[in-house]
Amino acid sequence: MNHDNWTNSPDPWDRDTYQTGSTTPPKNHGGIIAMLLALTICLSGMVSILALMKVPLFETPEDPTGDTSPLSIQTPKETDPPAIVRDPGTMHIDITNPPQIGTNSITINRSEQGVDNIPQAGGLSLQDIYTKCIPSVVSISCEYYGGTSTGTGVILSREGYIVTNAHVVEGAMTIQVILTGGTVLSADLVGMDKVSDLAVLWVDYENLTPAELGDSAALRVGDAAVAIGDPLGVALRGTMTEGIISGINRDITVDGRTMTLIQTSAALNEGNSGGPLINCYGQVIGINTMKIGDYMSTAGVEGLGFAIPSTTVQEIANQLIGQGYVSGRPDLGMEGEAVSLLYQLYGRLPSGLYLTQVDEDSDAYAKGIREDDVLVSINGVRVTNSDEYEAQLYACTVGQEVTVVIYRNGRQYELKLTVGEAGA
Repeated sequence: MNHDNWTNSPDPWDRDTYQTGSTTPPKNHGGIIAMLLALTICLSGMVSILALMKVPLFETPEDPTGDTSPLSIQTPKETDPPAIVRDPGTMHIDITNPPQIGTNSITINRSEQGVDNIPQAGGLSLQDIYTKCIPSVVSISCEYYGGTSTGTGVILSREGYIVTNAHVVEGAMTIQVILTGGTVLSADLVGMDKVSDLAVLWVDYENLTPAELGDSAALRVGDAAVAIGDPLGVALRGTMTEGIISGINRDITVDGRTMTLIQTSAALNEGNSGGPLINCYGQVIGINTMKIGDYMSTAGVEGLGFAIPSTTVQEIANQLIGQGYVSGRPDLGMEGEAVSLLYQLYGRLPSGLYLTQVDEDSDAYAKGIREDDVLVSINGVRVTNSDEYEAQLYACTVGQEVTVVIYRNGRQYELKLTVGEAGA
C-alpha cells in the first residue's frame, strides 16, 4: 500500500478525533494564570500604598527657568490682552457653613384685592362685564340618536327667544336649556339657517334677562373683547376668557358656504359655540362659531377664534322668529350622505350622494327623484358628499335651472330642476 497517497484527513472512527479536529483535552495552564493574577494584585496594592503615602512614582526634571509645567506655554505678546488671574480663595464656597440670607426667614407679603381692569376708556371692568352678561348666557344640551352634545346660547328677549349656532342643535331629538341659576328648561327649535350657522330656540319661561346687542360695525382691530361659554362642556359652564378683536370682515369658507366673521384672540373651545363675544361695554357684538383647528384643520392652533357679527345675528334672528326661515336661501329639496366605499365595491354604486330624503314639495320630487337614488353631479360638477353638494347648492340662486345626473338601477338619468327657496 502506497502511504504517500494518504491524506491528513482523520479517520472518522478515531477515538481522539471527530472531523473538526482533535478532541483530546488541552493541557492545563491554570498554574501560570494564577501566578500572573497574584502578581498583578501585588503590584496594584503597592501602587495604592505609595499613592496614600504621597510618594511620587515619576518625577519631572526641574526646568532651570522655574516652569514645572510639562506643557509648552507661549509667552503672550504685547498686543495680547493681559491674563486674568483669579484668587483661588474667592472661588471657594464652604458648603458646611452656607451664607445667611438675613435674620428673618422667607415670608409672603400681604396682597391687596385685585384692581379692576378697565380695558378701554369709558368701558366696564372685566368683573362688571361678567356680572352684567352672565344672566343672559345659557348652556345648551342636545340629545341625538348617536349621543349628546353641548353648546352655549344667548337670551335675545324676555319672551323666551335664544340664539345659538345651527351646528349645535342640527339634527337634535331633544334640546334643553340651562339658565345661569341652574334651572333646566325644554326648548323648541324656532328656525335654523345653516348658511349663517345661526339658530333660534324658544323656552316657556318668564323673567329672562336679555343680552344687550352692540354694533359690530363699530369694531376696530385692537378693541378689547371677552367670550363667555361652556368650554369642553357643562362642567365648566360660565367660563370667561379675555382677548382682543384681531380682525374684522374675515371671509371664512366652511362646508361650501362663505361667512364674513370677526376674528378674536379670546380663547374659544368646543362648547363655546353659540356663546357671546362681548365688547368693553358689556354688549354682545358677536356669536362665537368656530376656531381654527375645529373646522379648518386638525392643527391645535390657539388664539384664532371667529364670531358671527351682531349685525348678521340681528338680521337672521328677526327672520327666523318672524317666519321660521331666511329668505333667499337656495334649496333643491334633497338630503343625503356619501356612498361608502363598501357599497361602491360590492353594491356597484357610483360615488355620489345617496339620497335619504326628498321633499315632496320640491321640483326634484315632481320630476321623479326618490330616496335611495344617487345624485352624481350638478351642472357637470361631481358631487360625492354633503359638503360638495352644499357648495354647488349655495352657488345657485332661487329660481335658477340646474342640470343634475341621477343614478338608479344601473342607469344614469339627466334632469332639469328649478332651485327652490329653503323654508318657503
